[in-house]
Amino acid sequence: MGERETLPVAVVRRPLGHRSTNNNPSFEIANNLNYLRSMMNRKNFLSSAGALIASSAIPSFATTDESTPAIIPAYLRKGDLIGITSPAGYITHEEILPAARLMESWGYRIRLGKTIGMRDGTFGGTDTERLADMQQMLNDKEIKAIMCARGGYGSIRIIDNLQWNRFREHPKWIIGFSDITVLHSHILRNFGIASIHSKMCNSFPEVWEKADPVQKETIESIRRALAGEKVQYTAAANPQNRNGTATGILTGGNLKTLETLAGSASDIHTQNRILFVEDTGEYLYSIDRMFWNLARTGKLGHLAGLIIGGFKIKQDDPGEEFGKNLQEIVLEKVKKYKYPVCFDFPVGHQRDNFALKCGVQHKLIVQTGASTLTDRL
Repeated sequence: MGERETLPVAVVRRPLGHRSTNNNPSFEIANNLNYLRSMMNRKNFLSSAGALIASSAIPSFATTDESTPAIIPAYLRKGDLIGITSPAGYITHEEILPAARLMESWGYRIRLGKTIGMRDGTFGGTDTERLADMQQMLNDKEIKAIMCARGGYGSIRIIDNLQWNRFREHPKWIIGFSDITVLHSHILRNFGIASIHSKMCNSFPEVWEKADPVQKETIESIRRALAGEKVQYTAAANPQNRNGTATGILTGGNLKTLETLAGSASDIHTQNRILFVEDTGEYLYSIDRMFWNLARTGKLGHLAGLIIGGFKIKQDDPGEEFGKNLQEIVLEKVKKYKYPVCFDFPVGHQRDNFALKCGVQHKLIVQTGASTLTDRL
């Protein structure tokens, strides 16, 4: 691709620790790269959102049946609108631009939410501001997909105050991973709506032409997922893999996040499903504890298949060596079951993090030469 005109996005600079204010406009980046319009009146919306957070009542949700096929949001067409918001960690306008420009080159219009450029500690704005921004995008029928700007932490602080009625009436793709596992799990558990587990804006290369092949392939996988193209991913052989074939709905995400959701309204169903997990920055003993959590909560007992993605493991402290590696930890918990197990799948906090459709039927084949995962749309 050739050089692109710089997008006319205002940059709001704030010092670290500065409390975000309510006057940061939102912007729409359209095909003509001009500012089109401001978003809804902030004061009125935040007033109602603040009332929601002030309420201590946690809404109850009817969970979907595990055997019910997921609802697939409409795939995107040229000219459709993608919203970008920060339900978790903060991100600057400058950091958003590479992702906004590239997705615009795919033929989509891009609208930046009010939380882009905001900061409240480590968060992309206060809880009230992040809730309001996400709620507006869920409610807006014009927005066909919501790209979460980055992970970090914060989605769990707003999940119980989001209102889902309009989203259920007009489903749209929610895109992200890591902390966004909260949204994927909650949406699939309660509404049976598919979503996309993938890289986010902070992982797009600054200069596309200089990106390496793996970067390009993983970002392109987001485009293919949004367009509804059938995808198949291959994982290299691992001697610890357990061969077999599985078919089922794909579910999972960040293992630590899944552990924190156990027993909540956002907890995942795993029966007859293909579960994938990944994590970063955890000690082996902590990973062992998280897999025991999966085992003791019944999430490993009736799987169709298990996918182990990338795990960036924190080195044991001297004298505190755990004594088991990742493969041993996993296989210990699933040794009495017969379903296939695939290690080293290209998903997680790593460069080869491909887009996966949570809630969609997939076929997993694990064999001596390699493993493949194919969506069955």
